[in-house]
Amino acid sequence: MGSDFKETFFPSARMREERRADGTIFATPELPLIDHLCNIPMELAARAAEHPEKTYLAERLGGPAAPWVHCSYAEMNAISRAIAAWILAQRISRDRSVLILSGNSALHAAVKYGAMAARLPACPISVNYSLMGGDYGRLKHVIALVRPAIVFAEHARDFKVALEAVSFGDAVLMTDDPGGLSKTSFRRCVATAEVVATAVGESVDESIRVIEPDETSLYMLTSGSTSLPKAVIQTQRMLTSNLAQGRQVLGATAGWSDRMLDWLPWSHVSGAYTKMGTLTSGGSLFIDGGRPIPGRFDETLANIKELTPKFFVNVPSGYAMLVDALERDAELRTRFFGNLRLALYGGAGLPQPLYDRFQRLAVETVGKRIFFTTGYGATETASGCMAIYFPTEEVGIGLPMPGLTMKLVPNADRYEVRLKGPMITPGYLNADDECERMFDEEGFYRTGDAAVFNDPQNLGKGLKFAGRLSEEFKLANGTWVTAGRLRDLLLGALSPLIRDLLICGENREWLSILVWPTQPANDDLRRTIGERLAAFNVGRGASERIRRVGFLVEPPSVDAHEVSDKGSINQRVAIRRRTAAVAGLYAEPCADEILTIGTDHRG
Repeated sequence: MGSDFKETFFPSARMREERRADGTIFATPELPLIDHLCNIPMELAARAAEHPEKTYLAERLGGPAAPWVHCSYAEMNAISRAIAAWILAQRISRDRSVLILSGNSALHAAVKYGAMAARLPACPISVNYSLMGGDYGRLKHVIALVRPAIVFAEHARDFKVALEAVSFGDAVLMTDDPGGLSKTSFRRCVATAEVVATAVGESVDESIRVIEPDETSLYMLTSGSTSLPKAVIQTQRMLTSNLAQGRQVLGATAGWSDRMLDWLPWSHVSGAYTKMGTLTSGGSLFIDGGRPIPGRFDETLANIKELTPKFFVNVPSGYAMLVDALERDAELRTRFFGNLRLALYGGAGLPQPLYDRFQRLAVETVGKRIFFTTGYGATETASGCMAIYFPTEEVGIGLPMPGLTMKLVPNADRYEVRLKGPMITPGYLNADDECERMFDEEGFYRTGDAAVFNDPQNLGKGLKFAGRLSEEFKLANGTWVTAGRLRDLLLGALSPLIRDLLICGENREWLSILVWPTQPANDDLRRTIGERLAAFNVGRGASERIRRVGFLVEPPSVDAHEVSDKGSINQRVAIRRRTAAVAGLYAEPCADEILTIGTDHRG
């Protein structure tokens, strides 16, 4: 594009490389990880002492039009210490936990920090587990797994059905209105107001002082894409080293000590990172009630106009909706790009055409491009532990941040990514067999992801995602399909005509896709998609060539676990729920609404 980027302040991304005869590559940043405190409750106390009146969290309590309600660092410290004092008074065994049902809020954060201070593991879970109804299978699974002694549901009315329908064993419920519930299984129900009024004595200070870096502080659940979710053990060392990585590499450019706006759920590591990263940087996090889904994104756009953040984070589907809005709204473009210095995407690959549209708008608005980074990582790595922090115009997954060693194991024309460092989990709760398989013979965590070099001759130009090994499948002739990489290529080829897609063809003769178009699938749209896919297919083998396209109207279902809390599509679950649509792609003859590539725009 030619235009310069807005100024960034990144440290060196030089790597120490080791290459073995078998093709295995190791890469470790030359820059060591900065010193940091392995104690988040102490970090909170320090920030409260430094700037007690500064806003830590702000939220709207009455919907999108309500005013912001601010919680200062001093208030967060005081409330979390009171909660810690109350927990300590219950004399709970440390093999139990605090289960957090509620979504993002100041009280959610206080309960989490209070549990840390009391040295009782907290487990925040997706609100969908309690609100989606049905048999509450995932909620029951988590209860059996983490054995909560305390359950926090901020508003009893929101969780009333689940709280009354599900057995929580001998746990104590903390909520705003215990009297609003009828019969429950809880041993006792206590008002949150009573808990936060608990007097704080020396026991809290002593509990915080003796926190060990490697003791369990959190259970964070995996997405449960292919099975019931696992509880990943997260320690203070994991969390604080990961926070230090991000602060060292991205913090100065992102302005984490300033105002932040974020919607990502705190039941997921990316959202939890933002909350804790803001704390350790002394910034102010405004909790965005919007979501990157139709009907919910307008609130995010309004918040952007009001807050004009320096740093913006979203999933690729969110950026697609944002770019659409920016192209329509000149005021939004001015407000968004005016202060923005760094944009981060995660959860999936960012299509290059979407990146190019974003940068074109930035140049038209402020005369410069915006640096894009990504935080590659997993629940097992605390959060993103790799990032793009070096000059590049390519999207990808970047390079290790300080403190992390990456091991690349050859796998056909790609590399399997394995990681080692203080931010890696020691394992899963009550899953010894899984724990044995998750590490290789040298102690590296097997991510299950594949990557390729942006430039095979220069590791310093970073890596790009090349698929999740578990998402690969075979065609009937035995040819492997790298579904993750193919999805990214197709999203790029079809942007901005579709929101997302499903890749079909396991044990079939050829590949087809089901797409969610951004507009009704009229003849013009079908013709354009057909032309683009015909061009896409040129020179490609069976593992990447698309023969037919079906158009989906029903959006992906959150309740059926087709969509993660981050907005990414669970391919296997979504395909399994659409057996009729998949069968229609392979019917002979196919229906008129099916698009066959390389022929007329109808089947």
